[in-house]
Amino acid sequence: MAKELAKTYDPQSIESRLYQKWLDKKYFAAHVDRSKKPFTIVMPPPNITGQLHMGHALDNTLQDILIRWKRMQGFEALWQPGTDHASIATEVKIIAKLKEEGIDKNDLGREGFLKKAWEWRDEYGSRIVSQLKKMGSSADWDRERFTMDEGCSKAVQEVFIKLYNEGYIYKGSRIINWCPVCKTSISDAEVEHEEQAGHFWHIKYPIVGEDGFVEIATTRPETLLGDTAVAVNPDDDRYKHLVGKMLKLPLTDREIPVIADAYVDKEFGTGCVKITPAHDPNDFEVGKRHNLPEINILNDDATIVNNEYGGKYAGMDRYEARKAMVADLDAQGLLVKIVDHSHNVGTHDRCKTTVEPMIKQQWFVRMEKLAKPAIEALKNGDLQFVPDRFDKTYLHWLENIRDWCISRQLWWGHRIPAYYCDDCGEIVVSRTAPEVCPKCGCKHLTQDPDTLDTWFSSALWPFSTLGWPDKTEELDYFYPTDVLVTGYDIIFFWVIRMVFSGYAHTGKSPFHTVLIHGLVRDSQGRKMSKSLGNGIDPLEVIDKYGADALRMTLVTGNAPGNDMRFYWERVEASRNFANKVWNASRFIMMNMEGVDTSNVTLDSLEDADRWILSKVNRLAKDVTDNMDRYELGIALQKVYDFVWEEFCDWYIEMVKPRFYAEDNAASKAAAAWTLKTVLITALKLLHPYMPFITEEIFCNLQDEEETIMLSAWPEYRADWDFTEVESRVEMIKEAVRAIRNVRTSMNVPPSKKAHVYVVSDKEEVRDAFTAGKNFFASLGYASDVQIQADKTGIADDAVSAVTADAVMYIPLAELVDIAKEIERLEKEEKRLQGELARVNGMLSNEKFISKAPAAKIEEEKGKLAKYTQMMEQVQERLSQLR
Repeated sequence: MAKELAKTYDPQSIESRLYQKWLDKKYFAAHVDRSKKPFTIVMPPPNITGQLHMGHALDNTLQDILIRWKRMQGFEALWQPGTDHASIATEVKIIAKLKEEGIDKNDLGREGFLKKAWEWRDEYGSRIVSQLKKMGSSADWDRERFTMDEGCSKAVQEVFIKLYNEGYIYKGSRIINWCPVCKTSISDAEVEHEEQAGHFWHIKYPIVGEDGFVEIATTRPETLLGDTAVAVNPDDDRYKHLVGKMLKLPLTDREIPVIADAYVDKEFGTGCVKITPAHDPNDFEVGKRHNLPEINILNDDATIVNNEYGGKYAGMDRYEARKAMVADLDAQGLLVKIVDHSHNVGTHDRCKTTVEPMIKQQWFVRMEKLAKPAIEALKNGDLQFVPDRFDKTYLHWLENIRDWCISRQLWWGHRIPAYYCDDCGEIVVSRTAPEVCPKCGCKHLTQDPDTLDTWFSSALWPFSTLGWPDKTEELDYFYPTDVLVTGYDIIFFWVIRMVFSGYAHTGKSPFHTVLIHGLVRDSQGRKMSKSLGNGIDPLEVIDKYGADALRMTLVTGNAPGNDMRFYWERVEASRNFANKVWNASRFIMMNMEGVDTSNVTLDSLEDADRWILSKVNRLAKDVTDNMDRYELGIALQKVYDFVWEEFCDWYIEMVKPRFYAEDNAASKAAAAWTLKTVLITALKLLHPYMPFITEEIFCNLQDEEETIMLSAWPEYRADWDFTEVESRVEMIKEAVRAIRNVRTSMNVPPSKKAHVYVVSDKEEVRDAFTAGKNFFASLGYASDVQIQADKTGIADDAVSAVTADAVMYIPLAELVDIAKEIERLEKEEKRLQGELARVNGMLSNEKFISKAPAAKIEEEKGKLAKYTQMMEQVQERLSQLR
């Protein structure tokens, strides 16, 4: 062949060149083609704050495997890419950068800040995309979208207005999660609950007009400034007489009532619960039932309010105020005791600050009705999780869903399309600013300053990226999408919101399968994090070993939903496999030069050729079946085992003698045709996992197709099924292994050839060995092979290797120097006599038996059995030789 591969596999020299070729040739592009079936995956859009990490690398490798596979199967495969504006994450980063430059966000004003945000997006938005390209991601980059581009913004506005007009979106004062550092509301999904050591402070609330008091226990004593009642259970006989009475609220000049509410657990704590409607979600509900006032005692930065409710603690940080108040309670004799208590504390997943429940005017989505189709989708099979154990996570969240707080007190993001009349306060929700108030005719209207939760726009991603709300050809053809690949950590953040949004706005589930993967952990099983300093940069791995080696490492042994551990040794093993494929391909290409394979038919193949062809045929079927079930790790392992063992270690070694023989052109041609055919099939099966090396070899190995990417995926062929031949060749392989084991046990080097007799009384066995005589001789290190029905003419001292179907005999003198072997075995006999004497001595010593641990005695008994068996073998060998 005119083309040839470089002597050594160097990923750095081929990967960027091949990726540019793929881009230039538009191989990743997907078009509306009604003659083909579509297959669509939307890329979970990485944040524009992003740097590629191992989670991205795994997520995108799995998506790329699926999209490359489906493209080869003949689907019109669209992998829709894009990035997310990530409002909180990005705004925090920009504020930090401005701080370094000595600039305050508020000094810039909204417009000035947004100008800086778009500059950030231009600078960093493309960084992670270029890193994904280094991974080999075959997304249709010409269709790249951004969650704040014109089309996605139009979709967001459409959805907000539609849901508002249908009564699903409303503005109201409710308890929300407030981050005092980011100074914005966050949704329930953004709150991480972690176990923290804390306390229960037991406090006396004196009864007005009486000498007694009630005792409450709280984990947040500072919130008592906002208490508006104390609740007891209506069936609690201890407190029935107190219901309706007033209590003196400690540290204040206020009085609060005792109320009865079934929410209170009689058995927990003191049975009396302080009710702070503005700072606890459960208390908020109790307050609504009893028409209690809602007193907010915290500023946005979690300092105590500067008004009559804050009193002497006004301006103090929440924890500083807690300390001061506890000291004052103690001084006034109102602190009963402090009890250690471990409890779940909500923290903001972004900045790790403890979240404060606070009553705020916010925008909400009513979720109960919207959630129903998303629940039904899973139950009726329109949606499935792989693995299905994540059904529970999905359903639990949806069946217990609360209204979704969608407003954020941020500047970066989709601004809420609501306008307020400065005169009458009328709210107008509209695509553009209204010129006059529809209620009072005033011309002064102000837009709501808040932006929408990031997930509000990413919930629309599967259809907004395809042109919705416009009825585009792409939307009609590529939607609903097929598979969503994502981590289990964002099922409720993103997956759930996409599903209910899909049903609400398109009437369909946005995808039929959710393939869940786990986290990539370090070699000790720890989560990779900045604080631990154990993160591994995928780009560093690519620079050292190549993208193919990284991809293979991430998928090897990977099962849906399970976390995996990252080991550098595994990357080296993946690189070794790439080298093995490369070197085998070079050998094949060198031996194909000048060989005419044009007349080769299946009938002209030899047993070894039919065997490997049958093996790769079944491999294609098995791998496809595994991939259909999303068992990508199992599929890769099967390809690996086939290429390394069956193809390289066995078949290539089987056919080598045929290339060295001068007088057998037909046999050489059959071997060359088979090598090329099987290698191409194996490369295609490997391509979705290792796209670069397979493309480089494929394009140098053949001239018919310009890329492996668009070549046909291998399918099972009935005419390549040679089951009988397979069993014949497997029988010969077993005989080779038996011979090699005997030679190894006798320390015979591979270079020493010997005569081999194959004895079997079965004619079909003798025929199989006759057909495979050439490769059997080569692999069994035989100088000559003689096949016969009995032991006629075989010396009594011949060494035997036994299989189920035949016995192989090798004249002893041809394997070893008998005098030297006797000398070696006599030395071994002497050593074993010493070991046996020592062990027998210990086991016959009553002192040892009575005092030694049982495990030690068992260990010595095991040694006795082992040395006895070894001695029998040595003595039997010696008697044969003598």
